[in-house]
Amino acid sequence: MMAPMAIQITGEPAADAVLEESPFALLVGMMLDQQYPMEHAFRGPAKVLERFGSLEPAQIAAADPERFAALCAEPPAIHRFPGSMAARLQALAALVEERHDGNAERLWT
Repeated sequence: MMAPMAIQITGEPAADAVLEESPFALLVGMMLDQQYPMEHAFRGPAKVLERFGSLEPAQIAAADPERFAALCAEPPAIHRFPGSMAARLQALAALVEERHDGNAERLWT
């Protein structure tokens, strides 16, 4: 059996490690990969984790929308449209929480 391959998308080892450790982070990166360079989009989850302190869908979904949007807009922002992407991220987190008990892996299994 082959060992799993390491994710190398962002050009930043710490941001890539977040993607490897969290299925939700990988899903968030995919969501942010719209009208934005892929490497930057997939760095977004690491920025959220650093600024918000969690990538748990329930916590993100429950966050104050204005405060969450502000932390997503801090330079460097998570996306070139940080406000709308912050709202989409909270909606995605709520969906994962409601339909998959907060476990993004269930989307694939």
